[in-house]
Amino acid sequence: MAKEITSGTRARIAVKVQPRAKVTRIAGRMGEMYRLQLAAPPVDGKANEECIAFFADVAGVPKSRVRIVKGLTSRMKVVEIDGVAQGLVESRLG
Repeated sequence: MAKEITSGTRARIAVKVQPRAKVTRIAGRMGEMYRLQLAAPPVDGKANEECIAFFADVAGVPKSRVRIVKGLTSRMKVVEIDGVAQGLVESRLG
């Protein structure tokens, strides 16, 4: 994936997480929110770690640039990615 990193740019993605799936993937959209299936269980922060790793891989940035800004203990989350345009992330999510 080509990297498009711009200083001061930030993407925010709303997701509904389904832990303990067979594979980690985007399973469609529900309005403005993406359905994210995670292979990790929701135990000891493993699902959150996998969520961060998934979005870092999609955006082509280090995991340190990705954080969950809302919903750490909820299935509904908002993920923020520093240095990447919103449109780029959404186009890669499909």
